[in-house]
Amino acid sequence: ILYVCGFSGLLAATCLLSGADASMEKAVTCHMGVVQRLSCGTMHVYTCTTKTCSEGRPQQQLNNTKCSQQGTVDVLKRRCDGRKVCELSVTDVQSPDPCVDTYKYLETSYTCLPASHLVTCEHSFAHLHCGEGQAILVYGAHYGRHDQTTCSYRRPASQVQDVYCSRPTSKVAESCNGKSSCTIRASNSVFGDPCVGTYKYLEVAYICQCKQPK
Repeated sequence: ILYVCGFSGLLAATCLLSGADASMEKAVTCHMGVVQRLSCGTMHVYTCTTKTCSEGRPQQQLNNTKCSQQGTVDVLKRRCDGRKVCELSVTDVQSPDPCVDTYKYLETSYTCLPASHLVTCEHSFAHLHCGEGQAILVYGAHYGRHDQTTCSYRRPASQVQDVYCSRPTSKVAESCNGKSSCTIRASNSVFGDPCVGTYKYLEVAYICQCKQPK
């Protein structure tokens, strides 16, 4: 699962799923207009900066080494935290230009976390469950659509075309964190409608950790 920018110490939680290991990853994209693709089991982005590339560039485009776009981390967190795969065009974060006449690139550092990944089609119920003595901890949840194949069976093409229809939601964490089991409906009445006319689904990434003694 992707977990992006602003590492918050979730790995310090005790009694995570046994044998679960996190790996640190980094992606660098130099060219504007190119899509940066992050992928792993479950992601958490913890740093992302827009810096300078150097190969084949004149010196005047490289002199400013203190060029960084504010808010880039927040954009990636909204799009990527809790997901297996995340794509972002560099053009999505290059405006306004943080340093005119400097050649920039997008560098993203993220952690791949072990987690359960649950996909629930619209109008169905998502069931999160942990064993006895364990509690749910939601890493991230998104409601909408990111591709044309998930939850597409017997759906007209017009209902699965919009693959840029998604919004992160904290409602799953608010409802389920700390419980041993939790059920929540994937519906517009719960999460709102990010794209009218598109058939949507709920993606949830979560782990089970030991319940803290009261």
